[in-house]
Amino acid sequence: MEQKLNRQEASEAVQDYGWRFLLGTFRTSVPVASLAQAVGLAADAVAVCGDDADRHLRVDVRPDRVVLTLQTSDRATVTTRDVELARRISAAADRSGLLTQPDIGTGAPRSVQLVEIAIDALDIAGIRPFWKAVLGYAGEAGAEGPEDPLVDPVGEGPAVWFQQMDRARPQRNRIHFDICVPHDEASRRLETALAAGGRLVSATRAPAFWVLADLEGNEACITTWQGRDG
Repeated sequence: MEQKLNRQEASEAVQDYGWRFLLGTFRTSVPVASLAQAVGLAADAVAVCGDDADRHLRVDVRPDRVVLTLQTSDRATVTTRDVELARRISAAADRSGLLTQPDIGTGAPRSVQLVEIAIDALDIAGIRPFWKAVLGYAGEAGAEGPEDPLVDPVGEGPAVWFQQMDRARPQRNRIHFDICVPHDEASRRLETALAAGGRLVSATRAPAFWVLADLEGNEACITTWQGRDG
């Protein structure tokens, strides 16, 4: 029986396998030496997932790495089944002399992450149909309400979610990026953003999110799963 996991349970369940919990998914990266090796690893991952592959696994194959994502797709969340599949995939990679890892402090270009676009709105139900149409997006599984987030149905673009405003704020940017990183990558990403000329706008909701701004006041958030349960 597949059991839904809360954020703490999800994070702890896969951390030792080299995966990280990000926005309702498990994600890992595997460095490879060639596209042929990447394709071979992808095939191994599909094989160990068996009949569950289509429902749970997404694979991004590159010549230098394979990025693997697990989620119980029809529930838009992670379950105990995804934990078992993460364990199997990591074991299969290990048998091939490869390593599942979140790319934190390894010299990789960046850690595993997911990006969302947040749109501030006074009338979410009024603007959501436009963004759904213009992007060609859809609602998440089981979440097609008038104020629910939108996702790319083919899994290429960032998700879009809507933040309720209580009043118009014309001097503040109304669209910003949320960069969801592993909980153990957040401090590093925060430090590098501040060193690059950013400023900290707010840390009152940390470690759920930190609000940063560039030199002209355009905002972005570094987010993690922490501080959201309970």
